[in-house]
Amino acid sequence: MIGSTQMGKTLARGALCAVVAGIGLTGAAHAEVSEETAFVFNTLLFLIGGFLVMLMAAGFAMLEAGFVRTKHTAAICLKNIALYSIAGIMFYLVGYQVMYGGQTPYFGIPEMWVPSEVSSDASIDLGTGYAAASDWFFQMVFVATAASIVSGTIAERVKLGPFFIFVVVLTAIIYPVQGSWEWGGGWLDADFGFSDFAGSTLVHSTGGWAALAGAILLGARSGRFGPDAKPMMPGSLPLATLGTFILWFGWFGFNGASQLALGSAGDAVAISQIFANTNMAAAGGVVTAYLLSMLLGGGKANLAYCLNGALAGLVAITAEPLTPTILQAIAIGAVGAVIATFGAKLLETIRIDDVVGAIPVHLFAGIWGTMAVPLTNADATFFGQAVGVGAIGAFVFATSFIVWLALKMTVGIRLSPDAENVGGDLSELGHDAGSIFASDVGKVPAPAQ
Repeated sequence: MIGSTQMGKTLARGALCAVVAGIGLTGAAHAEVSEETAFVFNTLLFLIGGFLVMLMAAGFAMLEAGFVRTKHTAAICLKNIALYSIAGIMFYLVGYQVMYGGQTPYFGIPEMWVPSEVSSDASIDLGTGYAAASDWFFQMVFVATAASIVSGTIAERVKLGPFFIFVVVLTAIIYPVQGSWEWGGGWLDADFGFSDFAGSTLVHSTGGWAALAGAILLGARSGRFGPDAKPMMPGSLPLATLGTFILWFGWFGFNGASQLALGSAGDAVAISQIFANTNMAAAGGVVTAYLLSMLLGGGKANLAYCLNGALAGLVAITAEPLTPTILQAIAIGAVGAVIATFGAKLLETIRIDDVVGAIPVHLFAGIWGTMAVPLTNADATFFGQAVGVGAIGAFVFATSFIVWLALKMTVGIRLSPDAENVGGDLSELGHDAGSIFASDVGKVPAPAQ
């Protein structure tokens, strides 16, 4: 996936120049459409892909709301709609230019993004291959996805205010810097041939590393581990299932529109393959997680494992959804589900509390998917993939840890024991997830922090 800020930067990266020339990114077929028609098709692809990925924000919200206890449901919903909004503002003010400015191999200069053309222009330069705002919108919704991953892991005990501050830093600096190394034409792309088609590492593992740093510094929910541990049952598995289906649906935009062009028959065929592979990787993840949960559960299946199996399959195929065959895509998704299932058990063993299982799904399965790219794409190497995974992991975890630590030492990042016991809804919002007008629940004083 590649973004741009103006025609010169687009030409420098060169990915969409091929589209303007009438050639798909696969090089397999020539376009039988005019330059303006290709411009329209490419722009439409970005817009459709963008609003599908935007819908994933609702999927994350429902998934998390279903996995947390009911006393935290409203807080989760607020977190998700707010983080999406913060991500958009920060990516506009700073992040997009840091990621795609291209001034250095490591990051661009932070500045406000300005489109290279607007509808009031006397003429539209078709040389970019797409409308600038469509590209910005498509890239922006990816940033919000990374932030959503963090939200689920540290649910039920993080304060809203410090979390929002972290989202500001993540979306303005951390995500754009590491993204520039590959999608911005930076050093990982230029020097090591690192390949991450739609973001198994750049989006999903990035969110996972940031979540891991936060989970370590926050600690587990009260009563989650130890001799006095008690079951912490999800509030609504049907709601979590709905969230999973929404995420699955939105993933077609996530992976499909990352082809970045729909101006030729070759691109149309490529996007179709991506859709098929994306769907079947998730299917492979579900079936594998079901069988594995039956084995581990003494013949009883586990719905939560199956939901995360679907998501792990989707994350795993995201690094390369085009080159595998459908059978290979099923296998990649299946392995992702195995990794996510045992990864969740590993976190429990070392007492890292991940409420929704985001770290095994997005970090562990994301690493697998990225390292699996050379199995089907001869242009990638295991060495180059390993350098990318290691460099991005080290950078994101270290910077996230520093930010979380600074917040912990200054404003504090964790709810007080009383506030956590009452729940985030009453302690942070003053009302629960039901109607705030239906009862006096919103009038109950929140406990002191």
